[in-house]
Amino acid sequence: MTRVLISADMEGATGTVLPADVRAGNPRYERFRRLLTGDVNAAVAGFLHGGADEVIVNDAHCGMDNVLLEELDPRAVLIVGRNKPLGMLQGLELDVDALAFVGYHTGAGEAGVLAHTYLSHSVLGVRVDGRAVDEGSFNALVAAEAGVPVVLVTGDDLTCAEAGRYAPGCRTVTVKTAISRHAAICRTPAATAADIRREAAAALASPGDRGRAIPAPHVVEVDVDSPYLAERASAMGGVDVVGPRTVRLEAPDAREALRRFRALTWVIGAGREDDWT
Repeated sequence: MTRVLISADMEGATGTVLPADVRAGNPRYERFRRLLTGDVNAAVAGFLHGGADEVIVNDAHCGMDNVLLEELDPRAVLIVGRNKPLGMLQGLELDVDALAFVGYHTGAGEAGVLAHTYLSHSVLGVRVDGRAVDEGSFNALVAAEAGVPVVLVTGDDLTCAEAGRYAPGCRTVTVKTAISRHAAICRTPAATAADIRREAAAALASPGDRGRAIPAPHVVEVDVDSPYLAERASAMGGVDVVGPRTVRLEAPDAREALRRFRALTWVIGAGREDDWT
């Protein structure tokens, strides 16, 4: 049996370019939930056509309840809701054979549509063992440790270029070409869906590099935009301030490194001051 996990983020979905497109509670978001679900459905259809026996979709954006269950391809199942032990990678523990990143984006400090790493602001850069990572490459590191290849990545052109570095041989689909953080040349849903279906089907025939697990333990460094956030972050056990705006933590393996980093972002996010100008 071949089981595929789709981790579905939203900033890299077809058509999304503005914060309002991916933030719950406004009319634009409701429109783009449907476009995200369309990208996911195209990947589901492609993987099943390519030989998958089962497809699991993990909603990986913000509150993790964005994909429209009522419009999801009925041949797939959906992991929905927050406070998941593995976050964006929930489902990796279900003995999956391949992993897809749908609707992904570039990381903090990089160019690209809606670029960030876990927090839309405050985090300016993340490194694992001295190497810069974004959400895709960090998640791929955890997947490599589990022996699961990343076979498909969809997002803007810069996201797809980055995927070629952390998952050599994976299939990619550029759904939009970045102009700036909040602008892109966007392809239509019909066009992107056709490409996603095609590349997902082909991905299982040639899964590419499973990735090389980096020997543990790991050191994670996070740059924040203000010294007060670094000091606040250091209140978390095992986190040290190593520069005016940089904190450091260690972890015994990639999965734990990601878990501790996620907890760190919760502390940083809760400590941000409100704008007053």
